[in-house]
Amino acid sequence: MKVFKFKGGVHPPDFKALTADFPITAMPLPETLLVPLSQHIGAPCKAVVIKGDHVSRGQVIGEAGGFVSAPVHSPVNGTVVKVDTAGNALGRTVPAIEIKPDETDPLAFSGEGVTELTAEAVKKVVKDAGLAGMGGATFPTHVKLSPPPDQKIEVVLINAAECEPFLNCDNRLMLESPGKVLRGAWLFKLAMGVEKCIIGVEKNKPKAIAALEKELSGGAYPGVFVQPLRTRYPQGGEKQLIYALTGKEVPSGALPAAVGAAVYNVGTACALVDAFDTGLPLVQRVLTVSGDAVTRPGNYLVQIGTRVSFVLEQAGVIPEKLAKLVLGGPMTGFATGNLDIPVTKGTSGILALSEAMAEEADQGPCLRCGKCLTVCPMGLSPTQLDQAANAKRVDILMDLRVRDCIECGSCAYNCPAQRSLLQSMRVGKGLVMAHLQAEKAKAEKAAAEKAAAENK
Repeated sequence: MKVFKFKGGVHPPDFKALTADFPITAMPLPETLLVPLSQHIGAPCKAVVIKGDHVSRGQVIGEAGGFVSAPVHSPVNGTVVKVDTAGNALGRTVPAIEIKPDETDPLAFSGEGVTELTAEAVKKVVKDAGLAGMGGATFPTHVKLSPPPDQKIEVVLINAAECEPFLNCDNRLMLESPGKVLRGAWLFKLAMGVEKCIIGVEKNKPKAIAALEKELSGGAYPGVFVQPLRTRYPQGGEKQLIYALTGKEVPSGALPAAVGAAVYNVGTACALVDAFDTGLPLVQRVLTVSGDAVTRPGNYLVQIGTRVSFVLEQAGVIPEKLAKLVLGGPMTGFATGNLDIPVTKGTSGILALSEAMAEEADQGPCLRCGKCLTVCPMGLSPTQLDQAANAKRVDILMDLRVRDCIECGSCAYNCPAQRSLLQSMRVGKGLVMAHLQAEKAKAEKAAAEKAAAENK
C-alpha cells in the first residue's frame, strides 16, 4: 500500500544496538512494590484496600475514578503494607499502595480467559483489565474503543514504529511473540468492527517485520496487514503514523477518530491478549534498560510498582558513573533524580547515562535560524512559542496552537543554541490548560449565581 511522508522530523542516533539482540528477561521481585493509583491520563483511582489486607494477583486495588480512567490491580499475591504516595516522572506526588509479596507463589494467578469472540466481550475485557496506552501516552484504552457516535472508525492502526532512540521493548515483543501481537491487533479490529488493521513498523526492524509476516502467512488473522515505514523520528507519533498509513491529517484539536482511525501500541495489543486469554490484567510490562552506566542493559519483564532503584540494581548500575537518569526515551522522556519512582503502565524505558553520553551544551540565545520550524512535524513555530511561554502570554500561546504540540522534542534536538524548547512547549501547554480551567470555573460560578438570583 502507499506510504505517505509526514513533514518535518529528524534522524537522531538510535542507540538501539545496545539492547536490540537481548531477549526479554523476567526481573525478580523486590521486597515491596509501590503501585501508583494514577497511571493514566484522566481521573486517578480510589483505593479500595487498606493496610493489612491480603490481596491476590490481578485483584482490583484502585477503582476507576470516572469514564476517562482505568482500574489498577495488584501485581502480586501479598499484603498491603500501607496506603501511601509515590513520585512520578513529572515530579508530582500521587496516591499509591505499597504491597509486600508473599514468600510463596507471589506471582501465582488463577484467572480465567474469555471464549466469547464478540466486540462487546473484547471491550469489557479492555475496561476491566485497566488497559492504557503503553507507548507512553497512557490514554485509557476503553475510551478509544468508544468513539463519538458521529465518528465512524474505518481502520485500526497498531503503532509498532518505536522510533524513540534506545528503546527495544516493542521490537522484542514482535520478535519473540509475533502471534500475540497479531492476535491483539485482530482483537482490536474485532472490537472496532472494521475490516482492516495495519501494523506500521519502521524499516530499521527487518527481523520484526519478517517475524510478523511469517506469522501472517498462515492466514489466521484475516484483515491484518504489516506495513514497513521509513525510519524517521517521530514516525511513531500518533498523527504522523495516521498520515503515513492513510494519508489523512487529523485536524487541529481533534482526535484520531475524526479521520476514522484508532491507534493502539504493540505492548497494549499484547496486554489485551493476556487479559482476554488468561484473565491477567495489566500488572506487568516489558521495558528497556539501557545506557552506558549499567553493565547489564536489556529488555526486562517488570511488575508494575517495582521501584526504579531496584531495576537499576538488577541491571548492574554503576553509581559513580551515573550522571543522568531518564524515564522513557531521550526525546520525549523525563529526566529525574528520584530513584524511588515506581514502574507504571507507561514506563517504556529507563536510561542510565554517563556524563559523556548525557553531555549537554549550555543554552544560548535564539539564533533566529528557523531550524526548529523546519523539523516540527505539526507545522508550529517553536521559537515563538518558547518566547510566549517564557513571557506567560497565554493569548499568544493559544493563537500559535501550542496545544497541537505532540512533545516529540525534534525542535530541541535540532536547535544549534541548545534551547530547551520541549520544556517550553510543556510549560506553555500547562499555562493554557490552567487558563481554560479558570475560565470554565468562572463561567460555572457566574451561571450558578445567575440561577440563584432568578430563583429568589
